Amino acid sequence: MLDINFVRENLDAVRTALANRNFPAESLDKFAELDAERRRVITEADSINQARNASSKEIGALMQAGKRDEAEARKKEVAGLKDKQSELEKLRDDADAGMRELLSGLPNIPADGVPVGADESANEEIRRWGEPREFDFEVKDHVDLGETLGILDLERATKIAGSRFAILNGAGARLERALVNFMLDIHTIEHGYTETLPPFLVNRTALFGTNQLPKFEDDLFHIRDERGFALIPTAEVPVTNYHSEEILDATDLPKYYTAYTPCFRSEAGSYGRDTRGLIRQHQFEKVELVKLSLPENSEEEHDKLTANAERILELLGLPYRTVVLSTGDMGFGAKKTYDIEVWLPSQKTFREISSCSNCGDFQARRMNLRFRRAGGSKPEFAHTLNGSGLAVGRTWIAILENYQQEDGSIMIPEILQPYMNGLEKIS
Repeated sequence: MLDINFVRENLDAVRTALANRNFPAESLDKFAELDAERRRVITEADSINQARNASSKEIGALMQAGKRDEAEARKKEVAGLKDKQSELEKLRDDADAGMRELLSGLPNIPADGVPVGADESANEEIRRWGEPREFDFEVKDHVDLGETLGILDLERATKIAGSRFAILNGAGARLERALVNFMLDIHTIEHGYTETLPPFLVNRTALFGTNQLPKFEDDLFHIRDERGFALIPTAEVPVTNYHSEEILDATDLPKYYTAYTPCFRSEAGSYGRDTRGLIRQHQFEKVELVKLSLPENSEEEHDKLTANAERILELLGLPYRTVVLSTGDMGFGAKKTYDIEVWLPSQKTFREISSCSNCGDFQARRMNLRFRRAGGSKPEFAHTLNGSGLAVGRTWIAILENYQQEDGSIMIPEILQPYMNGLEKIS
């Protein structure tokens, strides 16, 4: 959530930032109206409070002078002022609540240097790694490869659950598990993250904290009972909320967490997109990276988190490129995002496999996640960062397609073979 004082003092700058994000700015007009109303009632309430104080002194003087009748009359007048003050305080509270509600629906302000643009066409590539393989045979996609090998079954998954679900069998299931263990090992041993296994169900407070609510209500799978649980769309939700409503010591930051979880998304509004195979599923697996940082270090930590995710692709020998997203393509809570895109031979293009975002204090403000520096200073909001390290299913796809052989078999990257019990090829 944006800082209410920042919005109040920088309405024009916020309006420009929202326009750059293709976000309607009408809510800012309402915000300004509520803020003006709030200032009006506070001023009037202050005047009434001064009048009540003056009247109290006058009543005291009348009582001392023995003018009881006059004092009682003045008391009745003061009682009326008290009722008016209570009404004004309610108007002030209503204005405050209205402004907070409006702020909860506003996206983050893009960081300086983020490319300004309406959509992904304005994204800027900043680096590439690896050379796409040249094939001397007709390339197959992951669906044809997986179904022919018997390691992917979409038809029976549809029978059991519906479209956009998949069943992995045999070496395909083993490959998925190998990727999870490999990613967690690299991030914990090489990159210094603490592994955590969070709940896969969360409450509405946690979903608000990481800005899934109220904007993305329809993207969630909800549990229909009075507890208000939802299945997690990403481990970012439970892991970032781990220290919500806490005040950490500045010396404990940064904190690094990594978590494997299944993820569940309704994909509302995405019908017709990526319907073939595993690209866009209702249920998928991910290894998530989350950082809590001091504000002055979050930009550096963002670059390091992105490099941690890129390292997985490099170790697997999968070509990728990294782009910085434009203002019109960034996620709701991000101030800056790097997308890492892996090469898919069947599509002859790069596809997103990780989004690494610096959210600044946007999420921390929503979940009241703070830290205190030495000397008893006032608590400040931490900065939160997150990214996939990586999306496991899309890594599975990339391995099948990039390591396919002419006979339809799949070579296992050497670094993964110990996790596959020494298996070198799926055939």
